[in-house]
Amino acid sequence: MAYPVLSIANKILAYGAAANDEGELFSNMKLQKLLYYVQGFHIAVFNRPLFDEDIEAWMYGPVVPAVYEYYQKNGNKGITPNGESITLEAEEESLFNEVLRIYGNYSAIGLMNFTHNEMPWQSTPTGKGHIITKEKLGEFFHTRLA
Repeated sequence: MAYPVLSIANKILAYGAAANDEGELFSNMKLQKLLYYVQGFHIAVFNRPLFDEDIEAWMYGPVVPAVYEYYQKNGNKGITPNGESITLEAEEESLFNEVLRIYGNYSAIGLMNFTHNEMPWQSTPTGKGHIITKEKLGEFFHTRLA
């Protein structure tokens, strides 16, 4: 079952707010890269997407346009999570937390640099409307599983 992308985004923001002792919130740029990683690993492990929305290859890396537009007013400032965080199925929750534990400590620029060196972004033309396919995500992230 795919989840609403804004609920997944809020879950990422809540994770960041709870995990960070200094109260530093995730920016929209960082959120976009983390959506890419949770989606990619979810497809690789469960052979189905965590959310249905497409990820596009924009100049600064992968972006989910609907989420980007929703949080665009925040600019490069941190985003406060809003409301309750959804709970995933147990195995999904475990994978989600592990991906965020690993990638959540990197800066937005660090994550952008990672994505720019990975096949899904590199093999997709850059710009709005250029979709990084779920098949590309699944193939690439399957190679990243230990």
